[in-house]
Amino acid sequence: MRTVDPVKQAAKRRAIVDAAAGCFAQKGFERTTTADICRAAGISSGSLFYYFPSKRAVFTAIFEEDARETADRLAASMSAADPWVALLDLVAERADEVMHPGVVRLVLEAAAHAARDEEFAELIRRTDAALRDGLTVLVERAADAGLIDPGVAPSAAAGWVAALVDALISRASLDPDLDPSAERAVLRTILVRFLRPVAGAGVSPGACGR
Repeated sequence: MRTVDPVKQAAKRRAIVDAAAGCFAQKGFERTTTADICRAAGISSGSLFYYFPSKRAVFTAIFEEDARETADRLAASMSAADPWVALLDLVAERADEVMHPGVVRLVLEAAAHAARDEEFAELIRRTDAALRDGLTVLVERAADAGLIDPGVAPSAAAGWVAALVDALISRASLDPDLDPSAERAVLRTILVRFLRPVAGAGVSPGACGR
């Protein structure tokens, strides 16, 4: 009896998801076919349906993977010694990601798909909520440590931080020549002025640019 290698299976599944993400970013959900995905991944239709029962399942898997990556990033941020630097780094990573042209198109496509697929919409809501909850914890920890203004409610501050990152998607969709490094620097400046780290707290001016 042939033994199934779970590591190889996971790698194959991820390769299919990555190939499909390129297809969906280029053509959108509706116009992308399973044949497109198979060609991009270099597999047969039988192989595709071995891993995924439908095109919708492949599309959903892209955002399930994003949810797992978000959870991993948040876990790493929570264990950081300096919550303020961890917050800035997390925002910088997310900003770089959402300004990538392919990601911008996928996010816009996800928004359209969520409007007609409630189960998928719930996945997106859970991922967004997890990010905001994680940001809230970091803001609260930073305020408790005297690194930022404690007068701003952590949940409200986290909501605005997330909203600023989301706004980059709209900017990137309208301006394909957007400079990610410049926009990230502006975002950092806004966050510093909004959350007002305490003078002398030892926060490096370049903390978000690493």
